Amino acid sequence: QVQLVESGGGLVQAGGSARLSCAASGRTASSYGMGWFRQAPGKERELVAAISWSGGYIYYADSVKGRFTISRDNAKNTVYLQMNSLKPEDTAVYYCALEPNRRTLTASYWGQGTQVTVSS
Repeated sequence: QVQLVESGGGLVQAGGSARLSCAASGRTASSYGMGWFRQAPGKERELVAAISWSGGYIYYADSVKGRFTISRDNAKNTVYLQMNSLKPEDTAVYYCALEPNRRTLTASYWGQGTQVTVSS
């Protein structure tokens, strides 16, 4: 079993920044790919970013390229999402995920989600 606990987010002004953290416990999450999904009301779930266990492979959705940065600290079993130049359309619930699947938009484990609201 794996538990994923997100922190960060909240209310941010457009153009501002926020940092999400996801701490993993249980099975050694450092051996697995991790990622962040988001879902806004009435919209499809979107894989925002993903990172391989080594950090050698990173994926970003086109909607966040150049603005978001995913990273991980395997010693702390933690993955981060640094979000800069935030836009109102980034408003969503953000979910940390273990072993995200870009094609099926599923994952082996999910966090509880954290709300990010960007005000214009």
